[in-house]
Amino acid sequence: MTDVTMIATRYIELWNERDPQRRRDLLAANWTRDARYVDPLMAGTGHDGIDALIAGVQQRFPEFRFRLIGEPNGYGDHVRFSWGLGPDGADSPIKGTDFAVIDDGRIARIAGFLDQVPAGA
Repeated sequence: MTDVTMIATRYIELWNERDPQRRRDLLAANWTRDARYVDPLMAGTGHDGIDALIAGVQQRFPEFRFRLIGEPNGYGDHVRFSWGLGPDGADSPIKGTDFAVIDDGRIARIAGFLDQVPAGA
């Protein structure tokens, strides 16, 4: 059985990790080698592609951090959770919902949806 809270928590931890080696370790531990990520703005495949996406988001929003919004849920090998991206201690100006497919306890695919994006973000 998939622990949806653990999957979502580890996902958020990955996107917040600023140390490149630690981020690579998190990817190796929690994502399949051929994992895929796609949202309306970007896509990446494999650990290298996904790591590059995360580094790009961190560079664009250096003072922002991801956080879970609400409770993750799912069934079987599917997980759904919502997140916010913004400065600590403030409402997140950027929000989204991601859908994950899990393979043997690790993320194999993510389809991300942007629920709220301010103009110019």
